[in-house]
Amino acid sequence: MIKYFTHSLSIAFISWIVGMIINALLIKTTFYEKNLTHLNFIKSKKLNKFLGIGIFKWIVKNTFFKFFNPKLKLKNKVEPAELDHLCNEMTLAEINHLIAFLAVCIYALVLMFKAKFLFALIMMLVNILMNLYPSLLQQENKRRIDVFRKRFKAL
Repeated sequence: MIKYFTHSLSIAFISWIVGMIINALLIKTTFYEKNLTHLNFIKSKKLNKFLGIGIFKWIVKNTFFKFFNPKLKLKNKVEPAELDHLCNEMTLAEINHLIAFLAVCIYALVLMFKAKFLFALIMMLVNILMNLYPSLLQQENKRRIDVFRKRFKAL
């Protein structure tokens, strides 16, 4: 079981690279601009709270994960152009994680067809924590940035 967990962690990290490569190919397409930049799976704050996005956010902010993407930090004083740049960086990270999530899901399906159910289950749990939750957190943060954008426009 430990072997499955360590393999799943390795696959999750590799999936991040796969996500970045595929996203780099997609970013210049109209499909990316029209369909991927404005994804919003969970709009309800209650559902986000129920899923534990707040706990996940705390973990990211207070552990070594905070060093993974330093571009996603807000300063104390923010200009509207910085919000646009930050939102673009968050969209990039979000899509990277979603592509990585889908890649690992496909791999887990292959494992299921090979009757490696425990390995597939552990891999999906790690995948959810390492790819889906970061993507959902980016979506929540983008919604928070939209609130700031509206405030700047009102001024």
